[in-house]
Amino acid sequence: MRHFGHIAPEIRKDLFHRDPCEFTLDSPPEVLSVALGATLYSPATRVQLADDILKQASRGVVSMVICLEDSIGDADVEQAEQNLVTQFFELAGRAALLPEGSRGADAPESTAPAVAAGELPLLFIRVREPAQISDLVQRLGPASALLSGFVLPKFTEERGTPFLEAVAAAEIAGRRRLFAMPVLESPELLHRETRGETLAGIARTVDKYRDRVLALRLGVTDFCSVYGLRRTPDMTAYDVQIVASVIGDVVNELGRADGTGFTVTGPVWEYFKVQQRMFKPQLRSSPFLGRAEELRSTLIEHDMDGLLREIELDRANGLQGKTCIHPSHVLPVHALSVVSHEEYSDAQDILCPERDGGGVLRSAYTNKMNEVKPHRAWAERTLRRAEVFGVARADTSFVELLTAGLPS
Repeated sequence: MRHFGHIAPEIRKDLFHRDPCEFTLDSPPEVLSVALGATLYSPATRVQLADDILKQASRGVVSMVICLEDSIGDADVEQAEQNLVTQFFELAGRAALLPEGSRGADAPESTAPAVAAGELPLLFIRVREPAQISDLVQRLGPASALLSGFVLPKFTEERGTPFLEAVAAAEIAGRRRLFAMPVLESPELLHRETRGETLAGIARTVDKYRDRVLALRLGVTDFCSVYGLRRTPDMTAYDVQIVASVIGDVVNELGRADGTGFTVTGPVWEYFKVQQRMFKPQLRSSPFLGRAEELRSTLIEHDMDGLLREIELDRANGLQGKTCIHPSHVLPVHALSVVSHEEYSDAQDILCPERDGGGVLRSAYTNKMNEVKPHRAWAERTLRRAEVFGVARADTSFVELLTAGLPS
């Protein structure tokens, strides 16, 4: 799979100075953690889940979470599990990953068109309890070849350890690599009097299972619920101070660039339909002059200007990728993840071997100072993102990336 792989190669050639790389389920964790991009959540109860997954993959989605937790009712868990197993067998059958006669009662024969395994996104299951992990891997059998791992809810040291142990056991039983993505969303992490101890416990736990933890996800909706809050479409997570303080502390403890940190992903954006607007639109018009003005109007109508601003603030605060609950959020996240030609130029200059001793230099764009030692970690992170999301041509803006990636 490849970011922007749903765009024709000749169009990508016009957009990118450096094309996004290809990656697979078996790529190194440092590649996959950045490649997650916009991770689209879907309830496990969707009866056309297999078709939904293929449809979203054809539109540029490269990572999805099939949810058995908050997105479904307590009474629907058993049915959701059964549907998930059936749909995974459907996908595995269409991708020719099932041995002859292995479909079982959970998976009727499919008459749908075949697909290549590389056309499928990275698939994770969000569970409720540790016991679900081993049970699902056993029920999936050969269809677990499609599975990249599990999302672990309300993660703390006490609650998280049994989940991680279950993932490790399931990996052995299934004989394939499985990752974990803990969700940091517990009240203990939000409350000031318990935050430090809770963060330290989480740090100890994920460090012990470092090779298994692909990324840490932030459950900002749960944070807000503790205080009965909900941000409007005119406000980002960073405008809610109690939430912003938690994000800052999580990155401080768990997102360091000294080799001890993890990828921390951005919070969910909840809005995807027209709402009554109280404030002036935040999306400035200058990048949209000409035929792209229509796109600007569409983004504003669907409250996407707030999403774009939050994506930029995510990166400025050390987060990568984003949790998404609507397909319309995916392309903006990916378009703003592409490294600009200017960023790429600065990163390459900073990491030039001839400058290992440090120093200061004027950027090739002659508009800023690049200080080699302080900016090195930023440059290394930027080049990792450039590998996965590509580098835009000097005359390519996120507007062109957005319009090129929209479904025809």
